[in-house]
Amino acid sequence: MASHHMLLAVLVILAAAVAVPQSAIATDFTVGDDSGWLPNFNYSSWTQGKEFRVGDNLVFKYMQGAHNVMQVGGPDFKVCNTSAVAINTFTSGNDLVALDTPGRRWYMCGFGDHCTRGQKLVVNILPAAISPASPPASPPSGPAS
Repeated sequence: MASHHMLLAVLVILAAAVAVPQSAIATDFTVGDDSGWLPNFNYSSWTQGKEFRVGDNLVFKYMQGAHNVMQVGGPDFKVCNTSAVAINTFTSGNDLVALDTPGRRWYMCGFGDHCTRGQKLVVNILPAAISPASPPASPPSGPAS
């Protein structure tokens, strides 16, 4: 009887592990992939085909002191207003930015003319993926011990 309960417990654990969809797992997106965060890069193209969700993170990699990451509002982003009061400013060179609420976010470099040279990124953050309810595990068939 104990082996029957153990088998049932293992099956339930396996069913729960398999039921977690890949999209429910948070993703760290390295902005610009191997190129990183720098001017003269097409970040609009970089975002194509990517789905950013609450719980994911953006990772900005750049040479500390040569760039930064300013989170700004849409109007300041549109005109590359680097003197804008930033919502957040990151300067470590390896910045992890949590995407914690749905909506649009705007990021740009505040150094020199970097923003006007393309060092800016807009992302649309979708709500967190909801795992579909998994059916209850059925007990193994066969004679009871």
